[in-house]
Amino acid sequence: MSDLDFFFKPKSIAVLGASSKPGKIGYEVLKNIIDAGYEHEIYPINISAEEILGKKTFKSILDVPNNVDLAVYALPAKYAPQTVLECGKKQVKGIVIISGGFKELKGEGIELERRTLENARQNNIRIIGPNCVGILSPKGKFDTFFQPRYAMMRPKPGNISVLTQSGTFGLSILEWLAEEDLGVAKFVSYGNKADVDEIDMLKYLENDPETEIIALYVEGLKYGRQFAELAKKISKTKPIIMLKAGRTAKGARAAHSHTGSIAGNDDVFFGAMKQSGVIVVPEIDEMLDIIKLLVLQPRPKGNRVAMVTNGVGPCVIAVDEIEMTRYLSLAELKEESIDKLKSFLPDYCVFSNPLDLTGSAQASWYGHSLEIIKADENVDIIMPFFVFQDAPLSESIEELHEIMKKINDKEKTLVCIATGGEFTETQVKRLRENQIPSVFPAKRAIEALNKVIWYSMYLQKSEE
Repeated sequence: MSDLDFFFKPKSIAVLGASSKPGKIGYEVLKNIIDAGYEHEIYPINISAEEILGKKTFKSILDVPNNVDLAVYALPAKYAPQTVLECGKKQVKGIVIISGGFKELKGEGIELERRTLENARQNNIRIIGPNCVGILSPKGKFDTFFQPRYAMMRPKPGNISVLTQSGTFGLSILEWLAEEDLGVAKFVSYGNKADVDEIDMLKYLENDPETEIIALYVEGLKYGRQFAELAKKISKTKPIIMLKAGRTAKGARAAHSHTGSIAGNDDVFFGAMKQSGVIVVPEIDEMLDIIKLLVLQPRPKGNRVAMVTNGVGPCVIAVDEIEMTRYLSLAELKEESIDKLKSFLPDYCVFSNPLDLTGSAQASWYGHSLEIIKADENVDIIMPFFVFQDAPLSESIEELHEIMKKINDKEKTLVCIATGGEFTETQVKRLRENQIPSVFPAKRAIEALNKVIWYSMYLQKSEE
């Protein structure tokens, strides 16, 4: 078993503070572990109940007759130091402390967290938390959340690993990934990160064959230089996307009251991250857009964008946005491409970039146009805009989806733009099912592409 594997693939689990009352954190944690399909032994620890959710209970972890790999702690904070000592006697490898009430409350909470960590280290126990929602490992069928499954979607197994200090932020990412049908390899919410932190997790994920992309929400880094050096090594093979909170003085104070984190100088921080190949984003939306592009499409081989549309208005805005980016440019279509487009499209189309097929466009017009643009050596990124509501296109919608599947051969980066009501949302979902990302508005797509291009340039320079 690799270092920290016991957090994601434990061979046995004890739930400390398991409750028999639905709605209590100790009940929901136990239920989610069971409902996730966990295939090994589960030991609920409860001083009064004899059985919870069909599982025999024990008054103490010391009463469990077999070995325990991992403990999930859902008791009041004040019992943590003593309980950790008992886990040490049981040779528990790791503890996920869900409960709050530690250094984030300052005062006595700081000392309580210090004693808990000291006892853990004396017994070679690793801790995730406290003040967190813990772990999700879809492939390992393991879930320590206290959010019921009817209230919160879980993503399928996949190649994205998420590390976050904020449980709420992390859960938002997970639900979005589930809605986008994107899968997760590992998820860790580590709250106060008394022990296991970003550096521990990056070292683990570096060698994790399930992880191909790493997303982080960070409020503060205790060992910034070490993190930057490690990130520089990992980012050459696995993209790292980071949302940094606490960028203002008041934001830093809010971060400190949230998880006890200390935020540093932002200029120094962002400079170090850029040198390390970390894609830093200011908002969760941009993080999610970049994840979508990296998972569903090949990284662009260049920065030249070509647009095709049946409604040119949004493209005008897109052209403005491209002109204002640092790394993207508008592709200049080759003369032979323009000639080929003119050979089959009506004269009233606008033969430039954006290529305006007008509201009369049918699916076949898109098909021929996209094939020609894809073959153009001056184009690296193809960006079709769809007004699915227009009758000529909506009436040939099945043909369009077959065309898009054919176009999406991963030779060039493909990003679609569309907006509208229920009908449009259905078409966007069908594109997604065929591994074609759709991002709206165009400004978001272009901002995400600009960061992806920067990352591709960083990798190229690193190789050189």
